Amino acid sequence: MAENGTDCDQRRIRMSKEQHNGNFTDSSMLSERKRREREERLNIVLWKKPLVTLQYFCLETLINLKEWTIKLWRRRGVLVCVLLALAVLTATYYIEGAHQQYVRYMEKKFFWCAYWVGLGILSSVGLGTGLHTFLLYLGPHIASVTLAAYECNSVNFPEPPYPDQIICPDEETTEGSISLWAIISKVRLEACMWGAGTAIGELPPYFMARAARLSGAEPDDEEYQEFEEMLEHAETAQDFASRAKLAVQNLVQKVGFFGILACASIPNPLFDLAGITCGHFLVPFWTFFGATLIGKAVIKMHIQASAAPPSGLKLFVIITFSKHIVEQMVALIG
Repeated sequence: MAENGTDCDQRRIRMSKEQHNGNFTDSSMLSERKRREREERLNIVLWKKPLVTLQYFCLETLINLKEWTIKLWRRRGVLVCVLLALAVLTATYYIEGAHQQYVRYMEKKFFWCAYWVGLGILSSVGLGTGLHTFLLYLGPHIASVTLAAYECNSVNFPEPPYPDQIICPDEETTEGSISLWAIISKVRLEACMWGAGTAIGELPPYFMARAARLSGAEPDDEEYQEFEEMLEHAETAQDFASRAKLAVQNLVQKVGFFGILACASIPNPLFDLAGITCGHFLVPFWTFFGATLIGKAVIKMHIQASAAPPSGLKLFVIITFSKHIVEQMVALIG
């Protein structure tokens, strides 16, 4: 009996070792296959394999057109309503009448908002340049409006888009009647549109991770590969950066909408990881984008106006260029 028990134990040990070796071999083969597939994808570029690249491009375009056509056909009622609305707007735009002054006003407003949304997208996406458009455009704009408000003792400038120079109104106002809230309200539209642009710029990591999870393919993106490695070594993470990334990932994954809102509402250089996490765990699009839009365009823009260091505060810029506040600070220091 003892010998039979010993033989059974030895067979179990051999089977567990074989199974372990088999799993190790399968894991090695899987890693090798992923590496070969990644190298093959990197070689499919226009200057190396033009015919293959164009073939894949045409096939992908046809597949997307087919999918979009099916989706539009299923929502043909909404499509007809949108086309009718566009026809009415086009007729309103080109037909002469007393309404043209409102049309021109809305046209200027639309292009003004689109300008700041585009700058926000550039600041968030960067396109490889790291373009911090807050420091280059929005910050100087807020500073110029603040200086003009204290110089004119009024914020009744021409409505956006402003002319080349901010023109003071002719009305008489008492000195010191400018409040901090009045200046914040004057630049709120530009700041919110810029924040909305930064929220739109956070969508590429989300869509990339979502498509990778649905297709099962591993994308050639360094941030996503770091995210995969972080998930594999989550339990053994010791350094501060890894713990911070894990904290963001756990907050977004467990709390959901309010976790995304919290990450988007504070200065957070790791928010790209939140987008990748939401895409990887298939968080619904409107849950992710809605929380990001509210956090960045509404909450964050009244406190902080840059998603990456160096952080620029809208409120800080206004206070810095406020005449009476600077005088009070100088007097306090003196």
